[in-house]
Amino acid sequence: MSEVELWDWRQKIANLYYDIRHLEDPEAAWRMWCDTRSRLFRSHPQSPIEPGEKAKYQGPTIFPYDPSLRLTVELTAPPEERFSIATGNDGQITVHAFARTNGLEDKLGGELTLYWIEGYGGGVFLPFADATSGTETYGGGRYLRDTIKGADLGPMRRDHTMVLDFNFAYFPSCAYSARYVCPLAPSGNRLKGAVRGGERIPA
Repeated sequence: MSEVELWDWRQKIANLYYDIRHLEDPEAAWRMWCDTRSRLFRSHPQSPIEPGEKAKYQGPTIFPYDPSLRLTVELTAPPEERFSIATGNDGQITVHAFARTNGLEDKLGGELTLYWIEGYGGGVFLPFADATSGTETYGGGRYLRDTIKGADLGPMRRDHTMVLDFNFAYFPSCAYSARYVCPLAPSGNRLKGAVRGGERIPA
C-alpha cells in the first residue's frame, strides 16, 4: 500500500529531524542526517530515486561540513507577500510570508523569507537559491525547512532568533525524478553568495 509506505517515510524523516534537534554536536547531527538519508534513498519504497537506479545509487552527494554555515539570524516582520504555486497532480498550494531573516547579508549576500503553507495544519517552508544553483547544485534551488514533510531543524527562539544551518540544505524531490512537481525558490530568496554546504550535484 503506497499510503502506508509514505506514512512510514514521513515518520522516519520526522524521527531523523527530532534526533538532529536533540544532539548537542552539530557535526555529529549532520553525519546522522547524511547517513540516514543515504540509507533511505537507497532502500525505501518512497525514495525519489527511480527503482531501476537504486541498485547503483550511493546516496546524495554532500559538500563537506562547514561550521561557518551554521548561522544565527534575527527574524523580523516581512513585506506582505502571498502567492500560489502549482504542484502537479496535487493542484496548488498557497503560501504567505511570515518572517524575514536579518543576519545573512554580510555572509551570503542576501536575506531569506520564511513562508507559511496555508491549508489544513499549515507548515513552515524555507526554499532558497544561491550562486551555486544550476552549476554545483540543483538549478531550482534547495530547501532548509519543510515542516509538513518533517524537515524541521527547530523553531524560532523566544528572542526572535533562529539557527539556519546550511549544511542541511537539500534538493527537492523533482531534482531526482520527473514524477514530482516541487515548489521552487522564489526570486526574493536568491542569495548572491555561494552556499557550499548541504546537498550538491555529483562532481
